[in-house]
Amino acid sequence: MSKPLDQVFVSAKQWLLSLLAGSPSWVIQVLSSLINIFALLAVFLTLFALLSVLERKILARMQNRYGPNRVGPFGLFQPIADGIKMLIKEDIVPARADKIVHFLAPVLIAAVAILTLGVIPYGRNMTPFTIDGGILFFFAVGSTTELAVFMAGWGSNNKFSMLGAMRAIAQMISYELPLIITVLPVVMVVGSLTPDRIVAAQADYTLGLVPRWFVLTPWGAAAFILFFVSGLVESNRTPFDVPEGESEIVAGHMTEYSGFKYATFFMAEYIGMFAISGLGITLFLGGWHAPARALEFIPSYIWFFTKLSALLFVYVWVRGTLPRTRVDQMMNFAWKFMLPMAFTCIVAAAVWHYTGRGLRGWLWSLFVIVLVYAVLSMLLDTKRKFAPRVYRFAE
Repeated sequence: MSKPLDQVFVSAKQWLLSLLAGSPSWVIQVLSSLINIFALLAVFLTLFALLSVLERKILARMQNRYGPNRVGPFGLFQPIADGIKMLIKEDIVPARADKIVHFLAPVLIAAVAILTLGVIPYGRNMTPFTIDGGILFFFAVGSTTELAVFMAGWGSNNKFSMLGAMRAIAQMISYELPLIITVLPVVMVVGSLTPDRIVAAQADYTLGLVPRWFVLTPWGAAAFILFFVSGLVESNRTPFDVPEGESEIVAGHMTEYSGFKYATFFMAEYIGMFAISGLGITLFLGGWHAPARALEFIPSYIWFFTKLSALLFVYVWVRGTLPRTRVDQMMNFAWKFMLPMAFTCIVAAAVWHYTGRGLRGWLWSLFVIVLVYAVLSMLLDTKRKFAPRVYRFAE
């Protein structure tokens, strides 16, 4: 690997800090943090703008129609037009709303989403803020989203907003449990809550070809699928966007928001999607490591953002493919299937670990996953709960 190319951003930051040589240490620490913050904002706000137009173009391609194609070459300036439109739209606040809470809700939800980006390793030596309990910090900060959603519903002084907020909170808490529990097998196997150590544990290759990513183990594959589905729900993405159905009139807790406040909620949803995807890459997909030793000459950050792009494409693909679920179906799925399977992943990871982490452990781990999945499938068989449909047509 070309080390200068792989560490170009790290070297650039060190060069900027070297200009302040001789300054008090606290000044250098503050400047270092500010550089990290501005770099995160620049990268992910740009990615948000790019994905907002690419998502519409990908969905249009899937639905055999044109996407945005009027503003700029190939419609790529559409995010700029959308941003200007949101800035100049009137900010309407209900007369009897709690104006302070109504204002703080979008600010809090965006700040929380941005904070979670700070502990993810984006490349070799490219973790913005290295914290010993980085995974714990991610979920501790991320759980504040429920408070922001409640503030949006309560501060609007609107029954539809409040009902939408409570439904969103119930959904988010239900799926936050399997989301956190699917992380536990990785933490147990690695023995650390630090994202950098989790990535380092997936650095080796079998025969120099097959990476030792956790997703390639039975418990890791099952945990990753559960993690990804829970991430869809936490991000309020289709088919789990019941609280804020974009094709319906009432937009859940955002009903009384307009203009740039509404755009802030929209941005927070996408940044949360980036954070969840980045954490999934760190935990299960080897982080910034290449998929084969022969490809390690490519800079580490390119591999991370390649994996991130692939996961974001799947998000868009799912949105363009699946219909919206009913809220009762979604809650049943969380408590009756996702949660038991998440606990099963912990048991399967323990079996894999204590049987030597080899082929024998792989097979026993697969047996545990398949056994529990088969039992749950039989217990939760829904075919007998529905009578056959009878279609009646007017004569």
